[in-house]
Amino acid sequence: MDRKRAIIMGAAGRDFHNFNTFFRKNPAYEVVAFTAAQIPDIEGRRYPPELSGELYPDGIPIHEEEALPRLIKDLGVDFVVFAYSDVSHEYVMHRASLVNAAGASFLLLGGPAVTLESSKPVIAVCAVRTGCGKSQTSRRIINLLQSAGKRVVTVRHPMPYGDLAKQRVQRYAEMSDLEDHDCTIEEMEEYEPHIAAGNLIYAGVDYEAILREAEKEADVILWDGGNNDTSFYRADLTVVVTDPFRAGNELAYYPGETNLRLADVIVINKLGAVPPEKLALLRENIRATNPGAVVVEAASPIFVDDPAVITGKRVLVIEDGPTLTHGGMRFGAGTAAAERFAAAEVVDPRRWAVGSIAEVFNEYPEIGVLLPAMGYGPAQVKDLEATVRGMVKDKAIDSVVVGTPINLARLIEIGCPATRVSYELQEIGRPTLEDVLRDRAFI
Repeated sequence: MDRKRAIIMGAAGRDFHNFNTFFRKNPAYEVVAFTAAQIPDIEGRRYPPELSGELYPDGIPIHEEEALPRLIKDLGVDFVVFAYSDVSHEYVMHRASLVNAAGASFLLLGGPAVTLESSKPVIAVCAVRTGCGKSQTSRRIINLLQSAGKRVVTVRHPMPYGDLAKQRVQRYAEMSDLEDHDCTIEEMEEYEPHIAAGNLIYAGVDYEAILREAEKEADVILWDGGNNDTSFYRADLTVVVTDPFRAGNELAYYPGETNLRLADVIVINKLGAVPPEKLALLRENIRATNPGAVVVEAASPIFVDDPAVITGKRVLVIEDGPTLTHGGMRFGAGTAAAERFAAAEVVDPRRWAVGSIAEVFNEYPEIGVLLPAMGYGPAQVKDLEATVRGMVKDKAIDSVVVGTPINLARLIEIGCPATRVSYELQEIGRPTLEDVLRDRAFI
């Protein structure tokens, strides 16, 4: 029987997982290529033979997504699998139209085909958009489970931007592990807060192998999702975080709407200064789409190490990169701190943007006066540092407000006073996450 020829459209995460679970040992199909989007400089690699299995002794090439129509024709492709996250439904269908016009079928994989079973209870924390507050929600759940005497191992959604074979299974227990695994800023933003809190975390490329290692150390597995992707593991409890500031997005983005429909628990986060009409829209969309879900309302209060670095000062605000780019947020924890502690001015960094940082502003002009903490590789980290140092050299700023979850001063030389902003989840009223965990016999 002739094997059906496929391309997987991805961004170094869900694409590899879909291959590993559905295609790697499947003799009915041949994956002839991956394409790469969203993440800079990940095309031109190969999915290595060490991971691709016996049917792919030479590995699989990874091309830039712009080459997709040509690849479909040149490689005789039968269908294309879409496998990345936090894109609008309109965006997905534009890609489907492009694929169909080039002569191939368009496919979205889901359910048991790409979801792994665990021998341990699994709690999945997902979201409807990037930047809703998964991280603080995960930390809150972990704290509750650990207080009840449970051993919790967190498995984080993949971010394998380096040597894929070396990144097959990654275990993080100490800060030094971040350096040992050559982590990017984007990876550190997710792993460092867990490590700082004493939590054990796994990530990598092969999520079945990762799961089997995590199960050896856990009473409960916590899936800590990335972007608005769905869980790689079948969950006994699915917690989905929503953002009232982006009300309506929960029904307009893929696969965030899938998460909304799958949720056992829906967290309405960031309550406080939300316009009432936005909150009302989000609540109505939840009731209409998933009326059986338990709704937990919460805030994410900020904590500033040194407010004096902000008050009355001209500040540069650095926020989480992916949240500002494909997450589409116009503010973050750093912005909230600058407003609360009365910064004299939030200085626009675009005049000083260097190299790949300038390219990010060109691609996402709506970012405005915030600096995204982009660092997908050493060169981009250098560009980030050069951008900050240029502003310091020209005395455009007095200080820096770091709204990312990591200690950025550990990675770049800032050259002026800086303060970090952090945030934790705080439930408002009842039910709480503790109520939910107790009702579902997790604690």
